Amino acid sequence: MKSLMNSSGISVAPMMDWTDRHCRYFMRLLSPHARLYTEMVTAAALQHGDAARLLRFDPSEHPVALQVGGSDPQMMVNAAKMGADAGFDEININVGCPSDRVQSGQFGACLMSSPDLVARCVQRMRAACEIPITIKTRIGIDDDDNYEFLRSFIAVNIDAGCTTYIVHARKAILSGLSPKENRTVPPLNYPRVYRLKKEFPELRIILNGGVTSVDDCHEHLQHVDGVMIGRQAYHQPWFLTELEREFGGGGETRSLTREGAIRKMLPYIERELAGGAELKHITRHLLGLFAGQPGARAWRRYLSEHAHLAGAGVEVLEQALERLPCPPGSQ
Repeated sequence: MKSLMNSSGISVAPMMDWTDRHCRYFMRLLSPHARLYTEMVTAAALQHGDAARLLRFDPSEHPVALQVGGSDPQMMVNAAKMGADAGFDEININVGCPSDRVQSGQFGACLMSSPDLVARCVQRMRAACEIPITIKTRIGIDDDDNYEFLRSFIAVNIDAGCTTYIVHARKAILSGLSPKENRTVPPLNYPRVYRLKKEFPELRIILNGGVTSVDDCHEHLQHVDGVMIGRQAYHQPWFLTELEREFGGGGETRSLTREGAIRKMLPYIERELAGGAELKHITRHLLGLFAGQPGARAWRRYLSEHAHLAGAGVEVLEQALERLPCPPGSQ
């Protein structure tokens, strides 16, 4: 079975409507070693929808994991097989999303209360493909907010053969909070995740939630095996380059500039546009690249006002770069 280890210990979280293939390609330019995750794809969508489109990714994205949402063991097996056949490096089961839509499909965070069902999915998925099957979960749900509840869920799935857990260090509140509020309102509880690693040192435990700095990563990596970055990596993608230089060796990115990253994107964008993609679907992921830099607002505004126009091409990015106050190469 393939190894899950990557040299940096850093990964980028699956984020609905954000970590599509265009986003992941861009993030890979900024961080050659971080592990990337797709946005959640439901097992039902893979079985009944356009699987080829949903599973499409660029070879440069490796290592890249497919996150699947579902609870029907046979459909999850089918999804795992499709992901493995498509070339993904890992299949990750979503046991963390708290949205009403996900709950109505009987998957996501509500599955924490059905560890045996998750375990059946894990067992059958592991038997069906050679790539790792992992779980992304919360530390609890609603009133089941204690270490014993989390430990029990993990223990059942250890017996099923799952050895890697990505743990969002907040509980999920399944009614009364929006998914956005569920990412900020429940308090973070890092010690609970640390305790899990201490009790089960043989497991690979990756911590997710509230990580916004290099110092945060250093602190967590003293206790767990990896750190998963979410919205900080999307809203301020240059943060990935900082993490790469600190934890990934940084050889490929040490001399990279923000402008240089955009220029590296241009051949990809031209290929995608030639294949029928629309510029706005790519540039939306680039809006935060100059966050905190002079000209950031002009960059965002120009892309937002011009990328959606009919026939928009790479010249839009060239023109947006020209609106930055710093001379070329100095970003």
